[in-house]
Amino acid sequence: METGATSVNIDQALTALEALADAEKAPELLAYHKVERPYLGVSNPQIDDLTKEWRAACTLEERLELASALWATNIHEARIAAAKLLTQARIRPDDTAAWELIKSWVPDFDAWAIADHVAIAGQKRLSADPTRLDEIEPWTVSPHMWSRRAVLVMTLPWTKITHPKPEEIAARERILSWAAGYVDDREWFIQKAIGWWLRDLGKRDPERVKAFIADYGPRMKAFARKEALRQLKD
Repeated sequence: METGATSVNIDQALTALEALADAEKAPELLAYHKVERPYLGVSNPQIDDLTKEWRAACTLEERLELASALWATNIHEARIAAAKLLTQARIRPDDTAAWELIKSWVPDFDAWAIADHVAIAGQKRLSADPTRLDEIEPWTVSPHMWSRRAVLVMTLPWTKITHPKPEEIAARERILSWAAGYVDDREWFIQKAIGWWLRDLGKRDPERVKAFIADYGPRMKAFARKEALRQLKD
């Protein structure tokens, strides 16, 4: 339960992250992600532990304020922590502000790790209110590659429904139409996202994946096509 009795401010949060910094690991992260920003060398499990404490200590309003401040630092681990603060199936009493904050971060995406952590938070908000698919559809034609990619990563929950209802099938088909619009996009991360979406769908609806590949496979990059078919048996 969020009581706010011992809320956490941005200075306290940064102090906690910096206390876990690893001077040897930080340059390795920079070399790996290839994006110039501060890296502390804090591990994902460590960030998990901190954000669990912060969520418990903050009201929703305080959590939103902290997440926004963490994001503004541009520190790799702080941005991941910001996303984790908003990764929750149910946000009460109203998740609108959380969703708006998540959306506001998408244009800042420039590396896969931060983008994927925010996308996981976005998945929760889209699952909570599927009408929000209307809000992300314009991203499919964004000149910003990471925004285009976010559409497929945020909608992965629709690949995981074992017994979809008619409205869920309709949403799945809508998303597949977006993926079809991406097949001629030569960006590696876009092709990877298409393959990822289809691979996960293949666990529940292999025939639909086969149909997609029959229609669009020749236009996909070979590695993406292989990824899409990974869960399928001959």
